[in-house]
Amino acid sequence: MRLVHVSEESNIEVFIPRIPYRNDVDQSKGLVWALTEHQLKKFLTPRDCPRITYCTNETTTQEDIQKYFTTTSHYCVAIENGWFKRMANTIIYAYEFDSANFYFDSKAGFYVSDQTEKPISITKYDDLFNTLFEMDIEIRILNNLWRLADEIGKTSLHLSMCRMGNARPRPINEVEVLESIMINTEEKAL
Repeated sequence: MRLVHVSEESNIEVFIPRIPYRNDVDQSKGLVWALTEHQLKKFLTPRDCPRITYCTNETTTQEDIQKYFTTTSHYCVAIENGWFKRMANTIIYAYEFDSANFYFDSKAGFYVSDQTEKPISITKYDDLFNTLFEMDIEIRILNNLWRLADEIGKTSLHLSMCRMGNARPRPINEVEVLESIMINTEEKAL
């Protein structure tokens, strides 16, 4: 199994276990985190970029596929339009590890090692959009991610959300959003 750690840093020689910041993961020992190739798709964006990914699974209906995919792809990455330029200019490095010391942590949802790890190879991804296209991944650029997240959460598709604390605020509802835009426009005109 191929395990990688992704970073915007180009020169990491060793990975020293760090105490997890997540409260749902054991914080009594440091860990080195790694992704499988399947998980890599979710992380080919700038680190702090809020994103939604969704894909088909064994229970996905044809109706959901037709509604939420516009290509033959069965995997989608959605980001906010404010992150487009940064994503276009970000380089990601995937550091591959020997998997011998890694084990799957079900709470973390990733493979982890409590040992210092040295990468065995590095892959550079300098055109993230093209890389995702080459992986047959549909990309959506949206003004706000919350509506899509809410919709996908009610479907038969598998949903994953990352860095949503950096996303634009959730609109209260569309009428209030339109009223807010109209008020802001009127204030600027005064």
